[in-house]
Amino acid sequence: MNDRYDTGDAGYGAAPYELVGYDEHGQPVYRQIPAQQAPQHEQPYDPYGRQGYGYDPYATGGGQQQSPAYDPYDTGRQPAAAPGYDPYGAGNPHDPYGTGSHPTAAPYDPYGQTAPDGRQQPRGAEQTAYIPQQAGPGDRARYPGEHEGDHAGPEGPEGPAGPGDPGDGDRDYRTEQFAFVEDPDGDSEDVIDWLKFTENRTERREEARRRARARVLALVVVLALVAVGGIGWLWYAGKLPGLSSSGSGTGAGSTPVSAQKRDVIVVHLHNTGKGGTSTALLVDNTTTKQGTTVLLPNSLAVSGDDGTATTLAKSVDDDGASGTRDQLDTVLGTDIQGSWRLDTPYLQNLVDLVGNIDLDTNADVPDPSAKKKGTAPLVHRGKAQTLSGKMAVAYATYRAPGEAQNAQLERFGQVMQGVLRKLSSDPSAATTTVQTLAQILDPPLTDKDLGTFLARLADLAKGGDYRTALLPVQPDGTLTARTSDSVVKDILGGTAKSPDAGSAVRVSVQNATGVKDDTEKARVVLLNGGFTFLEGGTAAGTQTASRVLYADAADKANAAEVAKTLGLPASAVAKGSVSSGADVSVVLGGDYKPSAS
Repeated sequence: MNDRYDTGDAGYGAAPYELVGYDEHGQPVYRQIPAQQAPQHEQPYDPYGRQGYGYDPYATGGGQQQSPAYDPYDTGRQPAAAPGYDPYGAGNPHDPYGTGSHPTAAPYDPYGQTAPDGRQQPRGAEQTAYIPQQAGPGDRARYPGEHEGDHAGPEGPEGPAGPGDPGDGDRDYRTEQFAFVEDPDGDSEDVIDWLKFTENRTERREEARRRARARVLALVVVLALVAVGGIGWLWYAGKLPGLSSSGSGTGAGSTPVSAQKRDVIVVHLHNTGKGGTSTALLVDNTTTKQGTTVLLPNSLAVSGDDGTATTLAKSVDDDGASGTRDQLDTVLGTDIQGSWRLDTPYLQNLVDLVGNIDLDTNADVPDPSAKKKGTAPLVHRGKAQTLSGKMAVAYATYRAPGEAQNAQLERFGQVMQGVLRKLSSDPSAATTTVQTLAQILDPPLTDKDLGTFLARLADLAKGGDYRTALLPVQPDGTLTARTSDSVVKDILGGTAKSPDAGSAVRVSVQNATGVKDDTEKARVVLLNGGFTFLEGGTAAGTQTASRVLYADAADKANAAEVAKTLGLPASAVAKGSVSSGADVSVVLGGDYKPSAS
């Protein structure tokens, strides 16, 4: 394989050449054998370079004609001896045209690390193997990325570096001179950070939206629960608008009124100074937790002990508390547990014991003890008036000229509610207050029972669960389902059972005196006398004498009794035409002198 050829002068020069290998294109590569070193005979092939020109990668061979040892890292300069094995023909390339000898080739340096002076250059981690490009005639191979004017490689054709080139060890290799260099992108970290920031910000926004939705949902659930709870409480307490308290169900408000438990006491206020009575029912509905004062007009028709019709006022005077309680139970269909007779002096003491009361008064009340007219009123009309015991009694019994008895009755109801608001809610303290009054109660009511009962009502009055209602009564003193259901049925849980109209003498009264108040005064007198009053209106003119007329002879005695009750002379009684629906008709004249009712 190491054949020598004497090419002669056939274009290759006079010196002999030796075939050393083939290049990457399959072309034979020769090297010139210097004349002074030409061997006289062929030497055997020495693969380790110990003799002749064999390839010795570790440079261990010796001899005068030993080729330079192969130094893969080019750690030192070798003497200019016979070159070692050059498989790529990089040492002395084949010169087919005999252009002359070439400079001594540098050792094979596949990574281009050796400088022209033989010293090793720093090795870049990013460098790749140099692959020479195919060049045409007259051109030289360039390094990848090399431009015109750049150096051709580790050692260009020009040989050692010139004065303007970098010196040994200082040669500057720029990264753009090499191909496939994985340059780190300076913006890559910024891009990654920006992506992370964008992702984190998006996640934070989504998390904030989720939290906001969760808060809104929680708020809606809480509001719904509050609304349902409020409606449920109103339904249970029977305060839900549009629902009847008589409906069916398990709540207190839906319990039938007939099944609701109530404690009822009737109180009679006796005016010991001017006479007359005022009656009210104190109701404690323990099922619905509601308290009520039910005002009963004196004209309420009740059945007497003998079965005849009479009025509430007359029953109180004639039959007393016990008889009146039974009559009210019959008329109202309720169950009254006790009667409390409250004379005006005891009412005065009661107000003083609780420490005065505050009311919104609707009238100026004169002082009953004043002897001169024009004296300043004892009670002034206005909001939040503070009343002492004496003032409270005067206001509760006051009835202005021409007023109906219901106006005075409503003032009595105001005073009773004002007392309950100031009374202690503690049963023991309330009982002590009742005992301090030192009044004698009608059996079976005791001081303890009354004190405990009033304490429960006081608690309801302070909590706003107390009201006052007036029982509506027709002119003849009877009740109807339409006018009394709101009180008798809903509050008392009873059924109106007024006595028949025929059980009492029906008296129609027409006013011809010219004084409007005379009609009301006659009505009160007749109702207290046990008659049924019928409104006859006002006459067109005035009359001097009064008349009491009856149409049926059977009613003559009744007419005489009516004249006597009204304080009219017996001569006023006569047979004549009576109003429709009446048994006796009365025309009041100038001779009528009303008495205090």
